[in-house]
Amino acid sequence: MSIYMLTLRSLANRKTTVLLTVIAIAISVMLFLGVETLRREAKASFANTVSGTDLIVGARSGSVQLLLYSVFRIGNATNNISWESYEKVSKHRQVAWTIPFSLGDSHRGYRVLGTNLDYFTHFRYGNKRNLEFAEGNAFDGVYEAVLGAEVAKKLGYQLGQSIILSHGTGKVSFSDHSDKPFVVSGILKSTGTPVDRTVHVSLEGIEAIHIGWETGGPTGKLVTAEEALAMDLQPEVITAFLVGLKSKMATFQLQRAINNYRGEPLLAILPGVALQELWGLLAVAENALLTISGFVVVTGLIGMLTVIWSGLNERRREMAILRSVGARPRHIFYLLMLESTLLAAAGVLFGVALLYLGLAVAQPILEQQVGIFIQIRLLSSTDLYLLAAVLLGGCLVGALPAYRAYRLSLADGMTIRI
Repeated sequence: MSIYMLTLRSLANRKTTVLLTVIAIAISVMLFLGVETLRREAKASFANTVSGTDLIVGARSGSVQLLLYSVFRIGNATNNISWESYEKVSKHRQVAWTIPFSLGDSHRGYRVLGTNLDYFTHFRYGNKRNLEFAEGNAFDGVYEAVLGAEVAKKLGYQLGQSIILSHGTGKVSFSDHSDKPFVVSGILKSTGTPVDRTVHVSLEGIEAIHIGWETGGPTGKLVTAEEALAMDLQPEVITAFLVGLKSKMATFQLQRAINNYRGEPLLAILPGVALQELWGLLAVAENALLTISGFVVVTGLIGMLTVIWSGLNERRREMAILRSVGARPRHIFYLLMLESTLLAAAGVLFGVALLYLGLAVAQPILEQQVGIFIQIRLLSSTDLYLLAAVLLGGCLVGALPAYRAYRLSLADGMTIRI
């Protein structure tokens, strides 16, 4: 116990240097765990966005691009697909359900999704969880909208409130569909997915607001909202659609049939395969971030080594006094090893505290700005292994100055150097 008390008093006597060392290790640990947490949670957030969907079908482009704009509302489609092609696929004998999507409009920076009631029946996220309403219900009329949880919360919308959709997907638009306002009919419960940041309207509503906008802007005499209701609002094109099959055995067969469809160039992708392709593209960046954060941890440990090593010359008289009162060389070795281990342990604990504090601050920012929901969890087994590696590294780093102090003799410690 005397060695432990002596170590604590020695560290307390050098509290400024010790505090700076602990902070340096803590920041490196926080960065190291933070990168790993963001990588893991980003994958989980993406993987939980869509569940139970067998195929995603859109215009022929890249599989990752199709996945991003159809599921994550990132980017835009290079082309649309015809309603005729959609109906042919939806009537296939192996198809159980389909969900059509029509994208291209927005509301105050939030994407607008045109779909039908099958969306609220068949769309799944997470562990095959279905969408639930916090208030109201699904749209029933042409000019009704269902809001995601974040849209309603951030913009302060309530049921029955009137909203104006904008042409295009920018945060600022000068082309509003102000002549055809929509009424909020429902607000969905939070899902932690892009659904929360989406305004849902009917496909007929999308068609109605674009009557007279065939060239990308208002041309000629625009029809009123009432006049549009009397017109044929059957969509001619959509952006993409999700497909659920009666049997998983038919997945590859239908995918091949859609990709070889002669009516127009279509692309059918498997969500899981496209996600793996996306992670493959991001693997280099992930490894680079992990490597950089690993080097930061190493730098922090080297800083601790430098502090302890450089302090040995100032502490040689202290070591000599300890030797003179009966401390053996192994006690000096244990003393410095214990110091380095305690510094590393304090840095790890402080780093974990900083990690959770940083996650609490960054969670709403990342969800709003990037669309990634970071769930604050307990440390995983991987995190614990990383922390154990940092502690072991701190212990090993302390062995070098401890061995040097071990070799110092009593006479050398008492010698005054000029």
